[in-house]
Amino acid sequence: MRLGLAALACFFSFVWLSECAPPTCYSRALGLSKEVMSLLDKIHTFHLTITCAKILPTIFLDVHNSCVTTKLRDFLYVVLNHPDKYCRERPRMVLLKRKVQNLHTIITRVCYRDLVFFTDDCEAIDTGYSSPHYAEDRLQLLQEER
Repeated sequence: MRLGLAALACFFSFVWLSECAPPTCYSRALGLSKEVMSLLDKIHTFHLTITCAKILPTIFLDVHNSCVTTKLRDFLYVVLNHPDKYCRERPRMVLLKRKVQNLHTIITRVCYRDLVFFTDDCEAIDTGYSSPHYAEDRLQLLQEER
């Protein structure tokens, strides 16, 4: 009976492990962008880093937006050249710098041709709101319906 239970447990553990897939460029970029956003939320709310966060520009990362590379580069420049030395040495700010550098490297070098950008709405990265852009044929259909 114990041998049967052990075999059954072993079988289900192999089934569970077989469903795991190695991370792809897309999944790593998506996961890292979520980590950066959650870290930014912590920096904006933690009492020791609120003063450091005042200088950081607002950014809403979306790896499906083609403007993410330039906005990420500009954001990284601000983090690297923060005017307050105290802020540059804070552990959360150092971690933010590392994560943003990693994400920028992944998007621009490692996954250069693997990522597919669905939009080029640069304002959406600044505001967090994406305005729909219709293609010409869709716009023509909308005008004909009116």
